Amino acid sequence: MIRPPKAKPQDSYIRGRENPYFDGLLRGNDTGSQNISPSTSDIGDLRGISFSDIPGKFKDLPVKDSVSDILEPFEQTTFGTLSKVPRSTSFESQSSQSDMSFDLDGSNHLVKQSSPGTFETTEEHQVVPFLPRPMIEKSFVLNKRKSNLSNIPLPQSAATFYNGFSPQFEILESCESTMKLNLYLKARKDDVSAGVPGKFLHAVIGQDVSDVGSIASTIMYALYLNETIKSDQFCTVPIINMKRTDLSSHAELKWLLDSCHIDVPSLLFVDEIDLSYFDLFGCLKLVLVNGHKLPTRQEALKEAVVEVFNCRKGESVYPWVETVTVDQDCSCCSLIAEKLFLTAPELLAGQRFSKLLLAGILMDTGNLTSPHCTTKDKYMATLLLNGAGRFGSNGLYQIMRYKMYDISDLKVVDILRKEFKKWTRGGKPDPTGSRILVSNIGMSSIGISLEQFLAHGRSSKEEIKYFQQSEKLRLLMIVSGYYDAEKNFKREILVSAESMELMRNLLSFFSSNASHLPLKAMHRPSLRDDMKAFEIDKATSRKTIERLLEEFGGPSKG
Repeated sequence: MIRPPKAKPQDSYIRGRENPYFDGLLRGNDTGSQNISPSTSDIGDLRGISFSDIPGKFKDLPVKDSVSDILEPFEQTTFGTLSKVPRSTSFESQSSQSDMSFDLDGSNHLVKQSSPGTFETTEEHQVVPFLPRPMIEKSFVLNKRKSNLSNIPLPQSAATFYNGFSPQFEILESCESTMKLNLYLKARKDDVSAGVPGKFLHAVIGQDVSDVGSIASTIMYALYLNETIKSDQFCTVPIINMKRTDLSSHAELKWLLDSCHIDVPSLLFVDEIDLSYFDLFGCLKLVLVNGHKLPTRQEALKEAVVEVFNCRKGESVYPWVETVTVDQDCSCCSLIAEKLFLTAPELLAGQRFSKLLLAGILMDTGNLTSPHCTTKDKYMATLLLNGAGRFGSNGLYQIMRYKMYDISDLKVVDILRKEFKKWTRGGKPDPTGSRILVSNIGMSSIGISLEQFLAHGRSSKEEIKYFQQSEKLRLLMIVSGYYDAEKNFKREILVSAESMELMRNLLSFFSSNASHLPLKAMHRPSLRDDMKAFEIDKATSRKTIERLLEEFGGPSKG
């Protein structure tokens, strides 16, 4: 980064460079009505000049004890101009390029600009300084766009019309709130890497649902607790309840975190920390966000829960938990935004900081149109509207929705992992009677037809099998729900079994439950023998399919 050094107070007008403007002023040259606004960095050394050296027509100006007194106001801002204009005419000075700094070494370019001032002149030729006012500096970041939004059906926006749309670059004001958040995330991850010596691991964790609202609320509530709990005994850190590799399957999360400039490497994902280790030594304290109980796979850590934030009314929480925040029928992000507004409102002034919370509210409430959307959701969304950027809240929501269903950049494995559920069931003893076999059944939901899905890659069938084996699944069901060209909703399923025997058992089970899951075989000659495709009734919900898979029970039927 190349940036001119900032002037110190004691030498703010002594820079040792020649300045044509002041050379002309001290020689008595008439500059007429020319508007010249040199920056502070262009002012020469004036301390050695005596008042007697100034031409006669300037001696009548009202003066104090010394030239230093005359120039005193200039120490905080830029200089005035020499001009002849009507009395009490006020106008703004032009910003000078010397007050700006650029960093063009990387993809992010920093532009630093000082705020302009105003001043008045009289009928006579005079040099009239600005009124003393503090310098206000703004920093801007010139980013190269990583994703093309031209294919997204965005609403009309006045900002887009006036500012234009560049597919390559965008200029954003720097966000101190996001910088503070990133410093916090990095510091806490470093603490965890060091083992959190002498402290409790105060972990904020949400449900194992990889949606925008869950991720945003986990990060922001951890920051809120870190700002409000001033104790050296706690290391408060957000734990994203998903695998880091799963992030690649969620284009909307990747885009949001990137556009908000969140330092993703500084985030801690659940597969990167052994919470049971901290629980074993009694130094784990869990804060559960957006739910009343831990997910099944983390139920063993329930005694470490010390706070439940945003659970629904009537839900039974762990009896030993004293700090409980009951759901007010609004988005969890709305509650957190309200708490930040009451404790640290300056954080919400940052555009990218407020964008993360706003995105969570919009996605939780269906762009504020859901029947469960409350007045608080709408109020906080309005408060955070600056975070929507140039496309407004409608545009931000449309981008998020588009990214959710955009699979153009995803591999087959990533599509399957995007919405995936897994059930584990105990089975029969193996032939030696030495151990119990475990049956894993999985279900992936996709938003495209099976035909489109199977054509997504050259080796899509092999990738399906690879995913099945990597998750150690005896049975994988892919449930497709999509709209065809005539806007008719359709459902299809593809079943991949570990063996032909398991496939026959499953089909027999489905046949006995035909009233709940009517199947119509689809002719797909390219499929392997242990894969079958079917059309199902569009009214059949995924909940029904989940219930049937749970009843099937894997090897107990084999």
